[in-house]
Order: sequence, then structure tokens, then C-alpha cells
Amino acid sequence: MQMNGSSSSFGPGGLDLAQSFFKPIQNGAPPSTTKRHTKISVVGVGNVGMAIAQTILTQNLADELALVDAKPEMLRGEMLDLQHAAAFLPRTKISASVDYSVTVGSDLCIVTAGARQKPGESRLNLLQRNVALLSDIIPPLAKHSPDSILLIVSNPVDLLTYVSWKLSGFPSNRVIGSGTNLDSSRFRFLIADHLNVNAQDVQAYIVGEHGDTSVALWSTISIGGVPVLSFLEKQQIAYEKQTLENIHKEVIDSAYEVINLKGYTSWAIGYSVANLARSLLRDQRKIHPVSVFAKGFYGIDGGDVFLSLPAHLGRGGVLGVTNIHLTDEEVEKLRKSAETILEVQNQLGF
Repeated sequence: MQMNGSSSSFGPGGLDLAQSFFKPIQNGAPPSTTKRHTKISVVGVGNVGMAIAQTILTQNLADELALVDAKPEMLRGEMLDLQHAAAFLPRTKISASVDYSVTVGSDLCIVTAGARQKPGESRLNLLQRNVALLSDIIPPLAKHSPDSILLIVSNPVDLLTYVSWKLSGFPSNRVIGSGTNLDSSRFRFLIADHLNVNAQDVQAYIVGEHGDTSVALWSTISIGGVPVLSFLEKQQIAYEKQTLENIHKEVIDSAYEVINLKGYTSWAIGYSVANLARSLLRDQRKIHPVSVFAKGFYGIDGGDVFLSLPAHLGRGGVLGVTNIHLTDEEVEKLRKSAETILEVQNQLGF
């Protein structure tokens, strides 16, 4: 079943009003076939998927937006709700279907679908159910849009990005996980809040697993171009390492706090993913901490693994990984984070 946007044909006999309503100018030429048409597909229209879709629309990131979900009634409702806001938004064709053919020709496919944990269910069993779900999602996306970029948002994002890479057969630079892009935004907010500055003036990264073994790169943090820790040392300003650890812990716990308060997270991840979409599709060449193929970086060599590193993103996907100098302690923590992901990955047998 396919649910498309509104048509110019309506009335008895399907009269095409577009042809009747507008008179072409003389000596005109048809539209250029080389004009770039940007299409984004979002799989999963839950709270996260719709926050992403809504942000993509308001930021005018796509000419066409395709929505896919297994629940046709909810899917049609969400499509209509967005279409009814057309007068307030940039012009975007919105379509929806339970059939993946609606995604054909996508430049970017964003996957948010995921199974919810059942009471008493182990993390591994939940992961296995999500792998089975992705087995039904990724191959048809790859079939209908073989040149697209896959952006995985479903959790656990690092493991599911690896699984998506294997299922798609895509080169590693075109499979990306949302990773710690949002964690890093939370990190920047907390530092900015402590120092009463704008978060956009804070350069700070969380890398590694999107989870408990993530690594805060304190050695690389700068504010307005000033490296924070070296500044404190030069000024002989004392600080406690525990204070830094507490800020990092607050980053890890912040998502849980939002979930406990409102039941889910949506708006921040919506902005985070739209931010990634902009960098990718508009070839912004920005640096984002996202889940990428990490083997060979910082001594990570235990196997094929995806985790977050500061990546250079553009129209071709991952253009490279920033060669940031890390302390020995940070490198060790990053390797342990990779080992944690690989341990679960090996249990999957995927």
C-alpha cells in the first residue's frame, strides 16, 4: 500500500488542473534534467522518526521526504499531519508507504525503527530482535537506493550500524551511525552552562561507544579557541579530576533522565540527525563525532567495529577521520570501549 502526496489531478475524469491553470511562456525550454533533487527516506515514524522528519522539513533539507513504517494507519496519519502544514513549510513532496519501493532513489536513508525491550528481557535478546528487524529493512533500502548513504539511529547504534553495513554491502564510508553526535552536544551544553558561554563556542567531543563506555576527550576541549586544561595549568588554577568525571557522567545519565521524565527522547535527536543530514547532503565538510568504521584508528585492531570518532562528513559520506592527538589514558579508554562493543558483537555471531 502506497500513500502519496496530493495530486494536481482531481474532479471528474481526473482533470489535470496544473495544465489548465497555467499557460506556458513562449520560447521556453523544459526544466533542466541535471538539476539536483534531494530525497530523504525515514524508516520508523515513532517519536524519534517524526522529530527527525519534522526538523528536516522545517530546515528545508529535502525536495522529497519518504516515510516508511509497518503500521499503515499511524503512517498515513503522520503523513497527512505533515502535509496539512504545507502552507507553513518550504515546499517538499511527502509520501509514505509500508512498501520500501517508496524510498527509491533516496540520497539519504535514515533508520530509526527498533524493537522495545520487554520486561525481564536481556540486552542480548533485544539486540537479536533488532538485528532480525534490520534484516527486513536494510536489504530493500539498499536495493531501491544503491547509491544512498545509510544513517542509523536505532539503538544500540554502534552494533546496529555494523549490522547495517554487513547487510547492505555498502562501502564503509556510506554507512554511518548517529553515535555520540548528540552526546557531544549535551557535553558542550554542560560545559557552556558551567562557564556561562554560548555552547557554539565550545569545541568538545565524546567518542567511543554511544553508551556507558563513552570517552570524554578533555585534552582537546577549547572555548573560543583557548584549550581549557592547558589554560588552567598555565594559570595555575587547580581543578579536580572528579569534577570532570561528574560532568561526563551527567552526559551519560541525561538521556535516562529525559526518558524517566517524559517517556522518550525526541527533539534533541531530531535536531542532531537533521544536523548530520545537512552536513552530508550539502557537502558541508563539517566534523561530527559519529559512529564510523573504526578499525585501524588509535590502535583499534581487534576486529571490524563501528564506534564514534570525529569524522569529516560530506556528500560522499565519511571523507576521513580527524587525526586528533589523544592522551595515553584517552587512547586506552577508547580501545576498551571498542572491546566492549566487539564482545557483544561476537556474541551475536554476525
